[in-house]
Formats: sequence, structure tokens, C-alpha cells
Amino acid sequence: MKSLKTNLDLNPVYPPSDTIQKRAYISSLDEYLKMYNASIEDPVQFWENISAQFFWKSKPAGRFLSYNFDLQKGPIFVKWMEGASTNICYNLVDKHVQDGYGNKVAYYWEGNEPSEQKQITYQALLQAICKCANVLKSLGITKGDRVAIYMPTTIEAIVVMLSCARIGAIHTVIFAGFSADALAERMIAAKAKLLITADGTFRGTKFIPLKSIATQALIQCKAADHPLHHCIVFNRLQTIKQPSNIPDIPWDDSMDHSWEALIASASDVCEPEWVDAEDPLFILYTSGSTGKPKGVVHTGGGYLLYAATAFKYAFDYHPEDIFFCSGDLGWITGHTFNVYGALACRSTSVIFDGIPTYPDGGRFWDLIDRYKVTTFYTAPTAIRTLMKLESSYVTKHNRTSLRILGSVGEPIDPSTWTWLYEVVGAKRCPIIDTFWQTETGAPIICPLPGFTPLKPGSATLPFWGIVPTIVDDHGVDIIGEGKGHLVIKNPWPGMARTIDGHHQRFQSTYFEPYNGYYYTGDSAKRDADGYFWITGRTDDMLNRSGHLISTAEIESTLMQHPSVAEAAAVSASHAIKGESIHCFIVLKNGWLYNQMIDSEIKSIVRNKLGAFAAPDLVYPVPALPKVGSGKIMRRLLRKIVRQEVHFGDTSTLVDQNIIDWLRILTLHKVKIS
Repeated sequence: MKSLKTNLDLNPVYPPSDTIQKRAYISSLDEYLKMYNASIEDPVQFWENISAQFFWKSKPAGRFLSYNFDLQKGPIFVKWMEGASTNICYNLVDKHVQDGYGNKVAYYWEGNEPSEQKQITYQALLQAICKCANVLKSLGITKGDRVAIYMPTTIEAIVVMLSCARIGAIHTVIFAGFSADALAERMIAAKAKLLITADGTFRGTKFIPLKSIATQALIQCKAADHPLHHCIVFNRLQTIKQPSNIPDIPWDDSMDHSWEALIASASDVCEPEWVDAEDPLFILYTSGSTGKPKGVVHTGGGYLLYAATAFKYAFDYHPEDIFFCSGDLGWITGHTFNVYGALACRSTSVIFDGIPTYPDGGRFWDLIDRYKVTTFYTAPTAIRTLMKLESSYVTKHNRTSLRILGSVGEPIDPSTWTWLYEVVGAKRCPIIDTFWQTETGAPIICPLPGFTPLKPGSATLPFWGIVPTIVDDHGVDIIGEGKGHLVIKNPWPGMARTIDGHHQRFQSTYFEPYNGYYYTGDSAKRDADGYFWITGRTDDMLNRSGHLISTAEIESTLMQHPSVAEAAAVSASHAIKGESIHCFIVLKNGWLYNQMIDSEIKSIVRNKLGAFAAPDLVYPVPALPKVGSGKIMRRLLRKIVRQEVHFGDTSTLVDQNIIDWLRILTLHKVKIS
């Protein structure tokens, strides 16, 4: 680190500017190492000191940290501050109001149309949360109950999340791009007692009929003997100039309730429920390699510490900053950096229920100028979309308020990094490339703005409390430079505690593959300076436009078409989406592939999983590459669609000729749709 190695043509290094360093919490290597070493040498003392910034009704009854990562000693578990009593909503809102910041703006909200604007102060946010919490209690929701949230990115959705936290209920936010089938599956898995949704929303010019989708999902829940008795519907469309062709919103008087009517009559006083630091806060579903979504469980105490600390240091956030994260509330990015980590630091944030290209390609930059955004955090997919447009969409806005830019959701390639740095940031703003997952709660590897020399494409160095390493296929640590599987050796406060109802799956997925270390599922390389470069998934997962999707989930959906006998899904690089989805199918006897079948197959995936999971290309093939046990060798399919020429060891293939057949078929495949 003291003499960074660089090749200015292939691997340029960008040191922090004097302007950034002068203001930064961490502005030198010595300061970073002091904090980092303290966090790994004595994690209890380190995090206990940070916990003093927050309110605890009572302190931990026993050990501040207890855990087991040794598979020989029994089940894996992690507990931080067990026995301590707190309420995360109280820490995020009440505490700031009591400290005299009630009039500070918590959120600026802008909808799909630029004319749709709202703002809310911390005092008004507290009153709205209390009203909603009282509504939930009036409908029978108590501590430990599960509430499903299927809403667009609105202040009201955040109010619901924090209302659940206030009364000790567990929320599960379900991305508003999921289909009725996917919504129903998650509500049933979570054992949700209540659904909160909206009548609909727009994404650009496209109408999303949220209530219609929710109604279909509720019917499926009832058919599966998991009826929900109440559905609260927020009138999102009230501020939108609605075209005449919007369909009627379905309504069932026996279970549907108007958000506006319930809130209007509710009291704005609601005492918080004091809960244990290890009580579940939320469940967030992420795709699983078995095809069944994993309900990742986060608890309140440790997640509060880690989310707040990551928000403060990763973005060098100061109370006068304006933070804009374009992430949806249905993903962990929205949870941590639009809600929990942000509010814990008394932030003022911009949230946006729209798309970056509507009404034109300058929407992000217009928002940044109007709200004087200092920190902008988005996904490489969004940046790649905007890179295709004329740079004048960016440069006609001055963007002088910007101080820091951030990247999330997938590895950012050097060309996208450079465009973001040079065009958007005008070579002033460091790019904070954050690597993290739903399961980690917040970034685990990322640069710090005031200290870290940046290399385009590298997530750089570990955050506080994280001890990453790279292991080979046999679990042996790779020392120094090298490439292999990225694992984390130690527990940290923000890590997930379990998979809801399936702790053995949690253990087998994340801890059994490599020595009891936490397995990220990603491959990485470490360079001579100790920087980490995330190189992609090593398990059967796809990362498309920042959405993590399992191959098994796509394949099981493909199999629902009557023509499909077998299916396999893999990814290839894509200039905009990061990864494109390529599906191989073997047809049943008597079926002939045509444009109609191609369209039907893609429609099934859209309807079952959502448009983000739809295949880019479908290849009808006579057979799939298999080993003697019948397992499909997806790594070969992945190499074929990426047009690689070296396939490694193929000796276990049943049919050695299959590779040549598949290469010919894919090379001559013409996109049908």
C-alpha cells in the first residue's frame, strides 16, 4: 500500500483529492489501519464503543458477541448483544427529534413525473410512523408477526417498514417488479398476516398494476391454505396524470382497506415496543440455487451498528450532505442506504420512484442539481444505459454539488467506472465501488473516499471488522496475489443470522463449502497491493442488472412450458445489463421450435418471475452436456455462450461430441424475438 504498483495504460490509480481528504473522517493509511486493526483484533471493544452512539433500554445480559464458525462444534450461529433491549425505529427517528432535529428534512421524494414532489421532516416522519403503527395494531399485528410490503419507492413504503420495526413486527419487502406467482410464493414462505400495496405506479410510460397483481397473489395464497385477511392499498396514482386506458383497480370490501382512510383516523402517538437486539427485524428474499427463494433474516441490534457505520464511513457522510441512492426498497440496497443506515446517521436523502431515462436521459442529473445532491449511489446497469446517450444529457447540468459517487449491485467494469468518474464526476468525485450482498447487510469491501487510492474495477480493501481471504477449490488459503473463492473468516454485526425456517440450508449454503468461513459465492482476485477484484459468481447464480437470480429458478420456470423436456440457464456478459440470460432447452418428442414457442417461453418467465428474469436468447438443442451422474455441466454452457475456446477437463462428459454441436448451434443462432 505504501507504494502502489500501477501501469498507467492498464491499471491507473486515482488518489483522493486534497478537497476530499481535508474533510474526511479517514484521510490516511495510518488512520485506516488503526481503525481496521482495532476492529479485527478486538471486535467486541470496537463495536461496543460504536454501540454507545445509540439508545439501549437495557445492556446485553451476557456476552457482547457469541458465535460458532466451527462445523465440528455444532450448528453455525452468530449473536451480537443478545439480551440488550432496544428499538431501531426509536434510534432512527425519535432520538433525532428529541435531540432537536425534528425540523430537518428526512426525505425528498420525487415520482415518475417531475411534477410529483414531496418532502417530510423527521417530526412529520415520526407522526406518520406512529399513525401507521396504530393502524397495524388495529388489524391485529403484534410483535413477531410478518407483514408483506409490495409497494413502489415512496415515503409511505418507508413509513410501513419503520412502523413494523416500531411495534416489533417483521417486514418483508417484495420488489414491485415481481409477478403474482413470485409475490404469492414469498408471502406464503414468510407466513405473512397482512399485505400492504399500492393501486399502481408508472415506470416511464409503462403502467404497473400493483393491486391487480397483488389480488392475483392473494387468490393463490388462499388456494394454498394461507389466506391473508387484510390488504391495505395506498393510492399512489393520486398524483399522476392518468391516461384513459388504465384498467379498473380491483377491490374486495371484505379485505381491502384504503390507506388514506385508515391513516386519517389513527392516533399519531405510539410507544415503541422494546425488543431484543437479536430479534428479527426483517426478512428479505434472494434467489437460491435450489430454485426456492431464500428468506434471509436480519436482526435489529447488529444490523443497526453495521449499517450506520458503513453509511457514515463508506460515503464519508456528514449531516449537511444530501444523499441520493437510486436503489429500490425491495432490495437490500434500499433497506440499508435508503432507510436504516441513512436515518441512523440523521441523513437527508432523495428517493426516486422513476427511471433514469424518463422523460429524458438527463433525469438523474436534473435531480442532482435541483436537490443539491452531494453523494450519488447507483448501479452499473443504470450507468451503462446512460453512457449510450449523448454526453450533453449530463453536461447541460452543472452537478457541482456532487462530492462522492458510488456503485452497487454488481462489479463495475473499468470503462463504466471511467465514464462515471470523468463525465459525471468531472474528475472530482471518487467512485466508491461497494461489494456486498443481501446476506452481509452492508458493504464488506469498499474504498473510503478520503484515503483509498482507487483502481477502476476494484472494490479495493475490507471494511471495519471484515477479514476476507481467497481460497482455492480445496479450501486452502491463497497467500498474496492470487485468484479463487472469496470467503470471510470472521463474524460481523450486520451479517444475516439464518434463512427463515431453514437454518440447515443457511449453514450448508454459506459455511459448509469452505472450512466454516462465510462463503460469498463469488470468485475474486487479490493483486500485489492487497486490493480485491470481484470477478463473478462461482455458484449457479446470475447477476442481471443488479438482480441476483438463480439458474434453478429460471430453469424450473422454463420447464412449465409443455414443449420443454430439459432446461439449463447460464449467463454471458452484456454491455448494458452486466449479464444476459441464455437458456438451453431440449424439446419433447413431437415438438418443433418456432417463434410462437419462443415467445411463450419468455412470457412464462416474465409472468412467473418478472421481466428482469426473461431470457435474452433461447437455444433449442438436441441434448445438454452431462456427466455420468446426470448433472448438467453448466460451466461448459457458460463458456460456449461466451465464445471461449478452452473448456478445461471434459473427460467426465457422457457425450464428448456435444460441445461441437452446441458451439455450432449457438454461433448460428439468430435472435427470434
